[in-house]
Amino acid sequence: MSKLLARCLLGLSTLMPALGMASGISIIPEPQHMQVGQGSYQLDAHARVSAPDDARGREIAAFLRDAIRAQTGIAVQEGDAAHGIALKLDPAVQGEEAYRLAVTPSGITISASAEKGLFWGVQTLRQLLPVQKSTKVAVPVVDIEDAPAYPWRGVMLDVGRHFYPASFVEKQLDLLSYYKINTFHWHLTDDQGWRIEIKRYPKLTSVGAWRTEADGSRYGGFYTQAQIREVVDYARRLNITVIPEIEMPGHSVAAIAAYPELSCSKKQVAVTTAWGVHKNIDCVGDEGTFTFLENVLDEVLPLFPSQYVHIGGDETPKVAWHECASCQALMHKLGLKDEDGLQSYFIKRIQRYLEGKGKTLVGWDEILEGGADTQAIIEAWRGADEQAKALANGNHVVVAGPFYIDQALDSLTVKDVFRTDIANDSSLDDAKTDAAVFAAHRSQLLGGEAPLWSERANPYNAESKMYPRVLAFAENLWRGNAHDDAAWADFQQRLQAQYPRLDAWHVAYGPEDRVVAKYSIAADAQGGWELHAQRGFDDLVNHYTLDGSVPTASSPSFTDSVTLHHAGTLQVVPFRKGLRYDNPARFALVDNLATGKPLSLVQPPSKKYAPAAALTDGVLGSDDFHNGQWSGWNDADVDAAIDLQKPSMVHAIAVDFLQDTGSRILPPQQVSFQVSADGKHWTTVDTEQPKADVLDSSPHVFHIVFKPAKPLETRYVRVVAGRYTTLPAAFPNGAANTWLFADEILVK
Repeated sequence: MSKLLARCLLGLSTLMPALGMASGISIIPEPQHMQVGQGSYQLDAHARVSAPDDARGREIAAFLRDAIRAQTGIAVQEGDAAHGIALKLDPAVQGEEAYRLAVTPSGITISASAEKGLFWGVQTLRQLLPVQKSTKVAVPVVDIEDAPAYPWRGVMLDVGRHFYPASFVEKQLDLLSYYKINTFHWHLTDDQGWRIEIKRYPKLTSVGAWRTEADGSRYGGFYTQAQIREVVDYARRLNITVIPEIEMPGHSVAAIAAYPELSCSKKQVAVTTAWGVHKNIDCVGDEGTFTFLENVLDEVLPLFPSQYVHIGGDETPKVAWHECASCQALMHKLGLKDEDGLQSYFIKRIQRYLEGKGKTLVGWDEILEGGADTQAIIEAWRGADEQAKALANGNHVVVAGPFYIDQALDSLTVKDVFRTDIANDSSLDDAKTDAAVFAAHRSQLLGGEAPLWSERANPYNAESKMYPRVLAFAENLWRGNAHDDAAWADFQQRLQAQYPRLDAWHVAYGPEDRVVAKYSIAADAQGGWELHAQRGFDDLVNHYTLDGSVPTASSPSFTDSVTLHHAGTLQVVPFRKGLRYDNPARFALVDNLATGKPLSLVQPPSKKYAPAAALTDGVLGSDDFHNGQWSGWNDADVDAAIDLQKPSMVHAIAVDFLQDTGSRILPPQQVSFQVSADGKHWTTVDTEQPKADVLDSSPHVFHIVFKPAKPLETRYVRVVAGRYTTLPAAFPNGAANTWLFADEILVK
C-alpha cells in the first residue's frame, strides 16, 4: 500500500460527501478521448479484481484494491472478474503508456499493451470514484482511450539548498503518480549540501552534507544508500522513474569542502551558505577529479535503474580553469581554443563513461557550450533560443524554463503553466527562426519538467509552490495541445474537484495566482508596530510569537493585521486547515529614538526594494535583501539625516549594511556619523571603515556602531556611507552597477 493510500484511510473518512455522479467526471489530466454513456457500474464488496499473472500485474492489482478500500471503504478481493474489474494486457493498444478504460453496467475493463499503461488506467479509475465512504459506489459508464502526448513528464526537487526527508519525497511521489507524472528528477548535490551517501568518500556526508548558518546553527542532512533504494523502488511501484543529478563540474562547493583536492586551488573551504554561482569548481586539469567522479558514479548508478543520469553542467564559471596551469596545459594539449572547449571535453568524457555503463547523460543547456555530443539529452532552462540551439544540434530536449515552480505564485500562475506550449516556446524577444526550428524538430522534443529549486523552498512551503501548478503542468504535458481560453475554463472547473482530495491527503497547496502570505510591518503613532498580512486564502490564519520561539497552531493569531506594543523577536507563520505553510517570517523589533521621526535623504532608495521609512521603523533586517526591510541604492552613496525633534541624550548610533556579492551588493567603504544642533552645521563624531572581503560570496550583515565615551546631546543625527569606487580585478565587471543596502539607523 502506498503511503498516500494509507493517508486516504485516515483523511477521506472525515470528508463530507462532495463528489460523485452529481458533479460529473473530473479527471486530471483529461483523457485524450472520452465518451460518457448512460448508467453506472455498481461497485461493492462482491466485486473481484483480476490481473495478468506476473509480478507487476499482481502488484498493480493489489495497488488498485488498496486504493478502492482507502477511497470508498469497500474491500474488494482478487479473483475472477467476470462482473468486476479486469486488468488486461492487449497488444492492440498502441503505446507503452497508453490504456483503454471501459466501464459498463456489468463491469470494468482496463486494457494496455504494457504494464505502464495498465497502471495509468488504474489511476484514472481512482479519479472516477467518489471521495466518500459507502457500501456501494456508482461508477459512471464511460469509454476512455488515452495516451500521453509527451513521454517525459517530470518534476525536479532540489534537496541541496534545503533538505527534504525521505517521507516527504515519498508523499510527493504519491501525488505525482496520481496525476500521471512519470519522471522524478532528484537534484542530490549542490554548493550548499551533498545529500547522497558515498561509502568510498565518507566526508561527502560527514562534511559536505552540513553547513553552518549565519546564526551559528548546523543545517543539513543526507540519504543513506538504503533510503535511496527504498525511495527508488517506491517510485517504481508508482510508475515513476527516478533520475539522479550529481552536479559537475560547477555547483561543487560542498564536495570540495569535503575533499579540497578536487578544486584547482586545493584550498580548504566551507560548505557555502550563499546561493548563486560560485567560482570554486571541479578541476578539469587534474586526473584525480575524474577518478573521484567515476568512483562516485560507480556507487550512484546501481541505486538508480533509470536509463538517464543528470550531471548538471550548468553555471560553470571558468575563471579557475583560466588561472590553473594544469588546465591550461590540457587545453593546449587538446588543441582547444578556450575554456568552453575544456567544458565540452569534461562533459564528453563523463558521457563516454556513462555510455560504457549503459546510461544516457542529461545536462542543463550550458553543456552545449563548446559543443555537446548529440546523444546527450539537453534540459533547456535559459529560453527558447537555447532550446532551438539544442534541437538544431540534433539533441533530444526536455523543456524546463517556463515551469520553474520556485517562482512566486503571482508571477507564474496556474494559468501560465497551463497555457505554455512547449512545442512553440518562443516569445517576441526570441529569434524568428525559433518557431521554424521547433516545427522541424518536433520529434526530438521529449517533454517538459517543472523544477522546484530550494533557495526559498523548504519542507513546509514546498507543497504550496508545487500544487496546484503541477496539476496544470500534468494536464499540459499529457494533452500536448488545447491551451486556449475554452480549454482553460474546462480545466479550471475540473481543478476545483481536486481540492477536496488534496485536503484529505493533507496537502498544503497554494492559491492559483496569489502568494500564500506576505507580511509587512510599520511603526505606528503610539510607539508600537502594526503587522499586516496579505493572505492568499480567506481561511488562512497567521500565528505569531514575540519571544523568538517558532509559532505553533496554539500561538496567538490574527487574520489581516495585529498591533504589537513591545519590542522583541517577532516570528509569524501562516496556517491553513491545520497545516503549517512555511518557515517563520522573522522581524527583530527594537526600541529606537529615531522611530517615526522625520527622515531626509540626499538620494532616495530604489523603488524596487524597501522605502526609506524602513530605515527608522524599529525593525531590523535579516541577510535576505528581498524581505522588505532593506533599502537599496544602485551606484550611489547613502546620506541620511534624522530630526529627533528635540535635543536628546544619545548613547549610540548604529546602522546595518548588507554584503551579498552574488547580487553585487557590497558594504560601504566608509561610514561617518555626524550630529547637529540645527540640521545645517554638522560635526563628524566618528568614521568607520568596515573590514570587508569584497570577494567573499557569503551573505552577511555589517553592524556598524558609534558609541561615544559619554552620552552626547543632539537633535539631529546623520549617517553618510560611501560606496566602493574601485574593486580588485577579480571582482567581475568592476565597481559599476553595485549596490548599497542599508537597514535600521538605530539611535539609542
